[in-house]
Amino acid sequence: MTTTRGLEGVVATTSSISSIIDDTLTYVGYNIDDLAENASFEEVIYLLWHLKLPNKAELAELKQQLADNMELPQEVLASFKTYPIQSVHPMAALRTAVSSLGLYDEEADVMEEASNYRKAIRLQAKMPALVAAFARVRKGLEPVSPRKDLGFAANFLYMLTGNEPEEIAIEAFNKALVLHADHELNASTFTARVCVATLSDVYSGVTAAIGALKGPLHGGANEQVMKMLTEIGSVDNVDSYIHGKLANKEKIMGFGHRVYRQGDPRAKHLKAMSEKLTKLTGEPQYYEMSTKIEDIVTSEKHLPPNVDFYSASVYHSLGIDHDLFTPIFAVSRVSGWLAHILEQYSNNRLIRPRAEYTGPGMQTYVPIENR
Repeated sequence: MTTTRGLEGVVATTSSISSIIDDTLTYVGYNIDDLAENASFEEVIYLLWHLKLPNKAELAELKQQLADNMELPQEVLASFKTYPIQSVHPMAALRTAVSSLGLYDEEADVMEEASNYRKAIRLQAKMPALVAAFARVRKGLEPVSPRKDLGFAANFLYMLTGNEPEEIAIEAFNKALVLHADHELNASTFTARVCVATLSDVYSGVTAAIGALKGPLHGGANEQVMKMLTEIGSVDNVDSYIHGKLANKEKIMGFGHRVYRQGDPRAKHLKAMSEKLTKLTGEPQYYEMSTKIEDIVTSEKHLPPNVDFYSASVYHSLGIDHDLFTPIFAVSRVSGWLAHILEQYSNNRLIRPRAEYTGPGMQTYVPIENR
């Protein structure tokens, strides 16, 4: 057996959902640049689940299904008030809430194809409602019910703030959702597939994926980027801060990627949106700091920014609390998780790799009185 740390370069399965080839990301063969500039998130959900773009009737049906399933069970809403609000991270809250949704779904353990698709609709629809409701409850505010006349991106921003969002905010958030929807066999997606390959249920698969996304080496990076920008404070402090980090061999969050070598193709879209939004909000320093950090890290470490780097200032400019950045990642990525879960079910084989043993050789049991 050949051991590969972190399974780097190991091809673990086949998939028709997304690909990363020569630093180009595609969803079902559509270049991410094309989708980011033109597609709604609802179209991307349909694309990932059905392996084709929807026509008008199919898109309208999906939008209606999502709108009809956004409301949360009252038991789940009530449970938020029992969480240790002052200390719990929103990702831990989201992980628990998604798991609890399965308790109130009569089809949770029904493994038929049609049932699994209906559960996918429910989870996709309820994910933004969970994040928005928790964000409000922890501030002592009542959750805001979704509106059936708003699209997916607009509904999340509305449920979060209680105010109808401006078009620029909807555009920015829709683009972020499209860019984060799927990313081949990343850590959380692989986790979801490993889980459901045992024929566990959809809720278990998504809960497991959220647990993997919670880590700062995966979805938590954008929150750490915003923490860094806040610590730096102004463009004048960038040089000393970043060079100090580099001198101490500390990791600069938001740079580099296990798969991309020439750069993350998603980053440029959020960089452009960051420039636009930070000007509109009167906080251009966040974009200016980001570009200066990018210049230093790319020139000295040859590491280009990834999607997390500029998403931080985009979400900040939308008025979103910094510790909600990773849950918002999940609001988008659940579309990809569900696509992979449904694909895994359709041609399942238990995922059971081997490990190279590095412990001691054959030993003989010694009675406890002789040890």
